[in-house]
Amino acid sequence: MKNVIFLSPNFPTNYWQFCRELRNNGMNVLGIGDQPYEELMEELKGSLTEYFRVDSLEDYDQVYRAVGYFIFRYGRIDWLESNNEYWLERDAQLRTDFHITSGFQAEDMPRIKYKSRMKKYYQAVGIPTARYHLVDDLEGCMAFVRTVGWPVVVKPDNGVGASHTYKLTGEEELREFLERKRVEGVPYIMEEFIHAEVNSYDAIIDSRGEPIFETGNVTPMSIMDIVNENDNSIYYIVKDLPADVRKAGRDTVKSFGVKSRFIHFEFFRLTQDQEGMGRKGDVVALEVNMRPCGGFSPDMMNFANSTNVYKIWADMIAFDRSTQEGGARGYCAYAGRRDGKNFALSHQELLEKYAGELRMVDRIPDVLADAMGNQMYVAVFSTKKEMDRFYTDVLKCKK
Repeated sequence: MKNVIFLSPNFPTNYWQFCRELRNNGMNVLGIGDQPYEELMEELKGSLTEYFRVDSLEDYDQVYRAVGYFIFRYGRIDWLESNNEYWLERDAQLRTDFHITSGFQAEDMPRIKYKSRMKKYYQAVGIPTARYHLVDDLEGCMAFVRTVGWPVVVKPDNGVGASHTYKLTGEEELREFLERKRVEGVPYIMEEFIHAEVNSYDAIIDSRGEPIFETGNVTPMSIMDIVNENDNSIYYIVKDLPADVRKAGRDTVKSFGVKSRFIHFEFFRLTQDQEGMGRKGDVVALEVNMRPCGGFSPDMMNFANSTNVYKIWADMIAFDRSTQEGGARGYCAYAGRRDGKNFALSHQELLEKYAGELRMVDRIPDVLADAMGNQMYVAVFSTKKEMDRFYTDVLKCKK
C-alpha cells in the first residue's frame, strides 16, 4: 500500500477530493495542515488515514517533524504533494530532505519558479518569449524601455498569481514603482507588453512525460487588470483544446522534463501582430505552473469534459494511467462578480434564468477574491454563443 502525504488538504476547499480519490485507490492518505481536526470537512476526515495538525505550515521544523512522525508510523513515503503553488518549494524541500523521489526536488525549483529562468526552456522548443530585464535601477530600466517601448509589465520574478504585477506606461510610474520595490525588497522582472489573451494548457502527465488528460482555458481579460482595477473576473474551460496550444503544451512538457504531475501552463495568444513575437493569433510563452489551475478550475474541467480530474490524478499515482472515460464536452464558464457594482440582473434573477446551466454558485474566500471576484457563477454551455450571452447577463451593469 502506497503512503501519500498531502500537505494542506483543507485549502483550497475543493482539494479534499484529491484525498478522497487517493483513498479510493487504496492508499494511505496522510494529511498535514494547520486547521484543527474537528473543524475539517467531514468529507475530508473520511478521506484521510491520519491527520497531523501543525500550528503553522510556514514553520518548516513543525512540518518536518510531522513527516518524520508519519515515516515512523507508516514507513517509507511514496508521494508528498500539495498541488498548491504557494507550497511548491516547501514540497520540494521536504522531498529532498526525506529522499522522496516521486516529484521535484529543491534543486529543480529555480527553473520552474523564476520567470526569468523559464524562458530558455520555451526557447529550446521554438516558442517565442517576451524580452525581459531584471529590474535594477532607473538607468537600467530606462535602457530596456528604450529598446522595447512603453508600456512594460513588472512582476515578481518568483511570484504567485497576478499579485504585485503592474503595467507601467511612463517614467513617472516607473520611478514610483522603483520606490515601492525598494521598500518591498522583492526581485522583479520587467517584460515588454504583449497584446494578447491568455490560453492555458492543463494536463495530467504520467511517469513517461505523456499526457493522460488534456484541456485548457481562455482568459479574455487580463488578470493583472482585474486585480489592479478591482474588476469582474471571467475565464472558461474550452470545449476543444486548440491544436496549436496542445502542441505548445506538449513541447513545453518535454522541455521542462515534467513527469507524474498535474500542470497548468500559460501561453499568450496574440491579439495583434507584434514585432519580435509573431502574427495575430500566434501562441507565445507566458509561464509554467507545476500544479493544477487554481480556484475551482479542476471542478470546471470536470463539468466541461464529463470526467473526474481528481480521480485521473489519483489514478496517475496509483496506476500511472487513467481509468476514467470522458463524456460529452462543452464550454464551462466562470464569472466572478465584484461587490459594490450595480448589476442589471440580480443574483436571484441569474439563478432563475440559468437554472439548467449553473453547476456552482458560491462566495469566494477573501484570500482569492482579488483575482476571482466576490460572488462566483459556474455554468456549462454547448456553444460559445450561449456562453457569451451568459457573460453579458452576469456582468452587465445598470446605466
